[in-house]
Amino acid sequence: MNEWSYTVKIWAIRKREGRKHAFQLRWKVGTRPHSESFLTLGLAESRRAQLITASREGEPFDVESGLPKSMIVKTRDLSWYQHARNYIEMKWTDSPASTRRTLAEAMATVTPALVKDTKGMPDARTVRTALYSWAFNKNRWEEEPPADVARTLDWFKRKSLPTSALSDRLRVRAALNALSRKLDGKTAAAGTISRKRAIFHNALEYAIEAELLTENPLTRIKWKAPEKVDEEVDPACVPDPKQAGKLLAGVREQSARGRHQAAFFGCMYYAAARPAEVIGLRLSDCDLPRRGWGVLRLHDTWPRSGSSWTDSGEAHEKSGLKHRPRKTVRPVPIPPELVAMLRWHVTAYSTAPDGRLFRTSRGGLIQDTGYGEVWAEARRRALTAAQLGTALAKRPYDLRHAAVSTWLSSGVEPQLVAKRAGHSVAVLFRVYAKFLTDGDEAANAKISARLQGPQG
Repeated sequence: MNEWSYTVKIWAIRKREGRKHAFQLRWKVGTRPHSESFLTLGLAESRRAQLITASREGEPFDVESGLPKSMIVKTRDLSWYQHARNYIEMKWTDSPASTRRTLAEAMATVTPALVKDTKGMPDARTVRTALYSWAFNKNRWEEEPPADVARTLDWFKRKSLPTSALSDRLRVRAALNALSRKLDGKTAAAGTISRKRAIFHNALEYAIEAELLTENPLTRIKWKAPEKVDEEVDPACVPDPKQAGKLLAGVREQSARGRHQAAFFGCMYYAAARPAEVIGLRLSDCDLPRRGWGVLRLHDTWPRSGSSWTDSGEAHEKSGLKHRPRKTVRPVPIPPELVAMLRWHVTAYSTAPDGRLFRTSRGGLIQDTGYGEVWAEARRRALTAAQLGTALAKRPYDLRHAAVSTWLSSGVEPQLVAKRAGHSVAVLFRVYAKFLTDGDEAANAKISARLQGPQG
């Protein structure tokens, strides 16, 4: 580890007659003296100016070598390509598969902008495949890549800028502009840009820890994303209770696969559960009384990230609830309608050997492609021709939005809605803001009644 000091004294250059390198620069860092000899006076003055500038700008100096931090960084420099791989390796072990994919996507987007020149760079799609699927996927580092991928990665090893070059603000601005674009050159979604920028920022912070940079250049750049992040749910996507009922009926009326998945979609609508939370739901997680309300205890998610990104080699990876500590359990009261659906499902299909309620014909986890097909057919059966061309209930996830909006419009306190949906209250207000205005008239009436006071 380096010992740093801000106490620096630099003397004038002295000439020592009779020596080849006659011009000697002497300075002291802390109590440690240092010297360096040069062939010409100009070279000595240049180095002295570097040291004086670093000292005046408040840089710490390494006591052992006597050099300012910026010069130490350059002696340890790595290419951005290698640093990005080091960053991926550092994050890999403690990151779920879905996060690994997000990290790789960010690095694959920004790395092509951080090269010395673009002469000989392969086409954008080849570059994206090589970087995303190979360079920044640690699970494949021991595999032999295809020839075109190997050539592409060799090109980046040769052409990648040194990480220290990111002290140049224009280089960093180019990287920011790159992460705001999709592969086809169009502007990426605001949320995607925000996530990638955050990862890029974190990778630069890691460069500071590795002493490849002295400060994070992003803090010195005034850069605005092409569009503001809008997290609010669009009401046009959310089915009302009558439409949701028709959609669930459209699921049941299909083949045996549809009937098997009816309660799966029911959990999204009646319990506001995320699809990944329902996939691994077990009978032991459910209280299903013969009458009245029941309870689901949600504590796992099974997001599908792809087998090449998980440690197990399986497409899905088990993890805790989203944005919650690993052992958090979220109890959600469920109405008699869902209790009846789940009781019927257990009677008709029993459970998998591990107690899971929903499974494929081979006993595996339900795939998003499979239930996506069922949902698409349910829309065709339940919606009018005009509605089919809109965003109404376009995704199964819109059932969760429908559940939350129904709770809010029913007058359930936002704090309780947030708790059942697995949100913070702040996120609930931000995401479902448009649904919180439905009660304005009732609220206004209550305020008016209070202002008028008792009539006497």
